[in-house]
Amino acid sequence: MTVDKNDDKAPINPLLPQPKRKMSGLGRGLSALIEGSYEKKGDRERIVVPHPANSVGLIPVEQIEANPYQPRTHFDQEALAELADSIKIQGIIQPVTVRQLGPNTYQLISGERRLQASKLAGLDAIPAYIRKADDQQMLEMALIENIQRENLNAIEIALSYQRLLSECALRQEELGERVGKNRSTVTNYLRLLKLPPDVQVGLRDAEITMGHARALVSIEDPKQQVALYRRIVAEELSVRRVEELVRNGFGRTPAEGPGSAARPAAEPVVPVAELRRTERHLTDRFGSRVQVRPGPKGSGEIKIAFDSVEDMQRILHILHPA
Repeated sequence: MTVDKNDDKAPINPLLPQPKRKMSGLGRGLSALIEGSYEKKGDRERIVVPHPANSVGLIPVEQIEANPYQPRTHFDQEALAELADSIKIQGIIQPVTVRQLGPNTYQLISGERRLQASKLAGLDAIPAYIRKADDQQMLEMALIENIQRENLNAIEIALSYQRLLSECALRQEELGERVGKNRSTVTNYLRLLKLPPDVQVGLRDAEITMGHARALVSIEDPKQQVALYRRIVAEELSVRRVEELVRNGFGRTPAEGPGSAARPAAEPVVPVAELRRTERHLTDRFGSRVQVRPGPKGSGEIKIAFDSVEDMQRILHILHPA
């Protein structure tokens, strides 16, 4: 069956962006598909939304308040712009989730990125799933949904776990069941919050990994944790190398047992600036990426990267010219 595009009775998909010439980028036929209706106000139509709970409706973005319990504190602006471009073409594929505070006031439960991207895309209204929720239920839903579905960094996940434990009165076993993680995983995340602020910021900004952070937690002295963190960043230490340093007594005093006399990470035998100069010189010399990795007691290794067998032969010829 062929549907005339100009037929007002033709079905309209509320999830796709509509022409701006109609109210909020949508057609009148929408009222036949979702809860809500239109009324005139001067020369402009507006949506009147008496949505019942547990329904999906079209909500003007200006009526949706931000989620005060949003665990994510940083949004990648480039990724947000890409999502906005996708929404301009495809529309909102999945409704956001909100709770109703008043006749024309809603509060976001989940879908912060979709809401922000929709605003960037110029949408006047977006589809939303309306739920009933008190403050505690809203906090729990927002945190758990973000943990399960968003790409939170390790610190944001740890803070979310902590809030669920303290503000929602959950035990670690219950928390693990809610987020689909075992208790040891939850405990490992919570231990990250014991790290000094500098280290937490480094983990949040991806200067170190979760593996690095777990090794740093094993050191009791915060000053030594920061010292080793700075060395990890400066020397690009692997997780295995950091674990080795900690096992060998990094950060412990002589009274704390064998191996504790290992030199502090903040004072490498070869200064970091000199290592970097050496790397640059060798990289220029061989025309390939060269890494210099210091080890204990003045030892270390030099790594030369190559892209193919021919490239390896070229490097060997530089090392051993005929």
